[in-house]
Amino acid sequence: MLRLFRPIFFVCGILALIMTGLLLVPMLYGYVVQDPEYRAFLIAAGLSLPGGALMIGLGRQRRFNLNSRQLYLLTSMSWLLLSFIGALPLMLTDHPLSLSDAVFEAVSGITTTGSTVVSGIGDLPPSILLWRSLLQWVGGLGVIGMAVTILPFLRVGGMRLFQTESSDWSEKSLPRFHEMAQRLLFIYLMITLVCGLCYWVAGMGPFDAVNHAMTTVSTGGYATDDASMGRFSDSILWISVVFMMIGGMPFMLYIRLLSQRRWSVLSDQQAKGFIGIVLFLIAVLTFEQVVFDGEPLMDTLTHAAFNIVSIITTTGYASTDYTLWGEFSIGLFFIATFIGGCSGSTSGGMKVFRFQLSYQFLADQMHKLVHPRSVTAIRFNGKPIPDDIIASAVAFSFLFFIVLAATTLILTALDVEFITAFTGAITALTNVGPGLGDTIGPAGNFYTLPDTAKWVLSLAMILGRLELLTVMVLLSPVFWRG
Repeated sequence: MLRLFRPIFFVCGILALIMTGLLLVPMLYGYVVQDPEYRAFLIAAGLSLPGGALMIGLGRQRRFNLNSRQLYLLTSMSWLLLSFIGALPLMLTDHPLSLSDAVFEAVSGITTTGSTVVSGIGDLPPSILLWRSLLQWVGGLGVIGMAVTILPFLRVGGMRLFQTESSDWSEKSLPRFHEMAQRLLFIYLMITLVCGLCYWVAGMGPFDAVNHAMTTVSTGGYATDDASMGRFSDSILWISVVFMMIGGMPFMLYIRLLSQRRWSVLSDQQAKGFIGIVLFLIAVLTFEQVVFDGEPLMDTLTHAAFNIVSIITTTGYASTDYTLWGEFSIGLFFIATFIGGCSGSTSGGMKVFRFQLSYQFLADQMHKLVHPRSVTAIRFNGKPIPDDIIASAVAFSFLFFIVLAATTLILTALDVEFITAFTGAITALTNVGPGLGDTIGPAGNFYTLPDTAKWVLSLAMILGRLELLTVMVLLSPVFWRG
């Protein structure tokens, strides 16, 4: 058993040291601006550092290779570790959160969900605001890295679609792992810097611009005020729309662009489908609000575009309480909650490629009902898709709704009202942020939920972020007998 866990301890120890370094960022900033809460980050770093060193000591060995069983364990344990370290300073402040609230807030941050238990966000110390944003920024980077490196190896997720496109790509165009990691970090950092600069030029203060840039590109949704993005101008909302869309696109396309320097590499079936769905939903919502409710065109278009993009990219920002727009609008936002962004992006949700594959699979089955002897192949970006990728998408979809039903029932058993329980389960599994209703809607938060419900939702957020199968396989007896 120690042989199984030793490499996992080593990697988790390294992650703990990285988190220790990140804790020093809000600590130093708090010290400079004379925020007394900097001490909480200093103490948290003091706890994280020896813990990381101990795990490295337990896991150190001359040479090791991670097999698939160890990667399944590492993926789950690393996100749990990051969440608990992220919760430390939230429990050590002068006005501490409880263990349940701190873990919920940290899990929501590191999974880029954006749900919160905090009221009066604008009154929080700047070091705490910066830490919440940093959690989401690092979580977004971790999501992309996991999607393009670990999940394809584990035969989970949509980035395996890139592996089916060309053997030439995997052998010549794809950089070695460390080069790809460097380019991914460079692209992610550059997009964040450009986003922050655009926010600042459009009128945000420097602190707000930095925080919102990190939570926009990571499609996380933590804001620096209870009003979310509703207190900013229309120009800032449109900037946010652009960068949320960028965050919702496959980052492998950006790596390709940096490697090959040809705009044609951005042509991708999933990206086109994602953009098409977004434009369609914006058009439908704007039409309904303008024609049937008599709302002004440009103002409606701005808020419809912002809130649709925020929900479908699972960012969770809100410019207004869209649940007041009528039942049709609520239904449209409810549907958008499931879709999510592209695989290999910072977004959550079921992912666009699964809907595309499911549609093609359904069309193929309909065709075979009429022509039972025909031989057809489901294609993506012009290339045939192996049956195991389609089977993985079907298995994920089935498991998603099973877990959704189970989570909803557990929450209702904890005396959580049904709409709150149902939409809370959805928003946790899809990593969106706000749910529906007065309690956890865009104008509310999760503070009033029972502590046990917060733990359930925290687990659901991690399940959703790790594509469900990665965690659920750990509950299988065959995994431990392997």
